[in-house]
Amino acid sequence: MKFIPAALAGVLVIEPRVFRDERGLFFEQYRRDEFQANGVTADFVQDNYSVSAKGVLRGLHYQVAPRAQSKLVSVLRGSAFDVVVDVRPASQTFGKAFTTVLSAADRKMLFIPEGFAHGFLSLEDDTEFIYKCSDVYSPEHERGIRWDDPALGIPWPKIGIEYILSPKDRMHPLLKDLHGPR
Repeated sequence: MKFIPAALAGVLVIEPRVFRDERGLFFEQYRRDEFQANGVTADFVQDNYSVSAKGVLRGLHYQVAPRAQSKLVSVLRGSAFDVVVDVRPASQTFGKAFTTVLSAADRKMLFIPEGFAHGFLSLEDDTEFIYKCSDVYSPEHERGIRWDDPALGIPWPKIGIEYILSPKDRMHPLLKDLHGPR
């Protein structure tokens, strides 16, 4: 596996070694010793799986302490425009976003440490998304920020259809309303 630092400290793009032959393909999605050797010490305790139609936008979500989560995200089928935003108030990169495309074609993964919001836009029908979490889902610790907050400057791709969001994701606050004035 290749562990590539992203523009936000602690966020990693992970490129697994994919073996292909006439039978199909094989790769290691997670191997604790390799992750630890590359500074990822998160203890994953929950796996989540979603299937999304083209245009579904999920996010931007995160959990706060004491139930904050690190995540390892990847696409099993289809493709997604993936977004990570630094929501750590004391961070020099607070409010900065990192974006990439995750797809079943290249099997690239993304490690997202605690203190970052995450979301994605499904670019194809039946996009299958899986993510490992370092803590269980906790509704009372769940938070979110608006996907279309102009302060984030996220270059969401135009895909020819209107995005599909849950009512909850439409109601998230803007970044400036998260922690008060900086």
